[in-house]
Amino acid sequence: MRVRSLWADTAPEAPERSPLDGDTEVDVCVVGAGYTGLWTAYYLLRRDPTLQVLVVEAETVAFGASGRNGGWCSALLPQGVERMTRDHGPVAAQAMRTAMRGILDEVERVVREEGIDCHWRRGGTVVVARSAPQLARATAEVAEDEAGGSLEGLRLLDAEETRKTVGMTRALGATHTPDCARIHPLRLARGLAAALERRGGRIVEHTRALDLSPGAVRTDRGVVRARHVLRATEGWTPRLPGAAREVVPVYSLMVATEPLPAPFWDEVGLSGGETFSDFRHVIVYGQRTADDRLVFGGRGAPYHFASSVRPEFDGDETVFRRLRSTLADMFPAVAGARFTHAWGGPLGISRDWHAAVRHDPASGLGSAGGYVGDGVATTNLAGRTLADAVTGTGSDLVRLPWFNHTSPRWEPEPLRWLGVNAGLLVARAADAAENVLNRPTPLSGALARLTAH
Repeated sequence: MRVRSLWADTAPEAPERSPLDGDTEVDVCVVGAGYTGLWTAYYLLRRDPTLQVLVVEAETVAFGASGRNGGWCSALLPQGVERMTRDHGPVAAQAMRTAMRGILDEVERVVREEGIDCHWRRGGTVVVARSAPQLARATAEVAEDEAGGSLEGLRLLDAEETRKTVGMTRALGATHTPDCARIHPLRLARGLAAALERRGGRIVEHTRALDLSPGAVRTDRGVVRARHVLRATEGWTPRLPGAAREVVPVYSLMVATEPLPAPFWDEVGLSGGETFSDFRHVIVYGQRTADDRLVFGGRGAPYHFASSVRPEFDGDETVFRRLRSTLADMFPAVAGARFTHAWGGPLGISRDWHAAVRHDPASGLGSAGGYVGDGVATTNLAGRTLADAVTGTGSDLVRLPWFNHTSPRWEPEPLRWLGVNAGLLVARAADAAENVLNRPTPLSGALARLTAH
């Protein structure tokens, strides 16, 4: 199957934006026109409409994960409560979780105010337990949320409640949170780009940043001089000088069916716009689209040596085949459907799986990223935080525990390649062992050790 993105095929045509034409000077230069860069520029212009804000993009708006992966705008913590609690303490972790819970209201407000047609549907997320070990993890997750004040709004569904929500095979129960909206990710990104341009911002495409330094961004089409230089390059960050070990680009791939008939949806459900997953170790995620397709994605593609990112990595037929098989196992009625699209792209993961927002007022340098796949919503909080830091707006956002957090650097090659791909193999093996034995195995503990810093 040819690699084709459903999102690109079902979004309105984007306007052509010219590349940079020689040297220029602005107040703020944002490098990267994904969600982080777009939200940051948007909120900078809301905070101070007099600012000259330039967004520099190597390809086109939302070329990266923002416009090709996911479709969940989820208010769940992006890197795990355990790590944040351990690193910063329970009070700071609670402040972060409280901030996350407000994101959906803010994104929805912007979507309505700016007239962005991104198929917004706030139906929550249901994560299904399909084995005894998975049910144990679901139960523990809800208990942990309740002990922390139910800040993620998790509720444990029994088998019957689960089946009424999503008709997935072997469902023993599920967790449900209302804090997620189903979206068309590329429509959201392009809508944000148009909104910031209406407010006076400028986006240049097909302009590759070659080097970032205090006060300047050197590109292949000229030098941008700016008081503030903000990096928002996510999975492409290792291409920049000195950033080869900041994050690893890990590919997430997706498949999509043709529009499915009403009898199929009578059986499968998801009538409220819920997004769905299950409690396996290898992350998977899915949704029912506005035109009644099933879109399903997951990890499983290998990490490529030296943090390589290439167009040919967007497709891996072995992973596509595994995704289609997994979807048919969850929903047997999909077996006769035609799959029309298969595509993918990289996301950025820091060594401690900890997303971060950074800004140094002395040098004017800033950055945000490392969302580990939960960036649709988290980038909104990152953009607001960077905008507050740059403009000096006094807000609690710059006191959140992820602000100016520094993650350890990834190991040099070949240790990086061996470690990341070993983690993937262990996750697959842990899922296979649990399916056979129907109980937790030591492999789960080994996986936790591999992903720790």
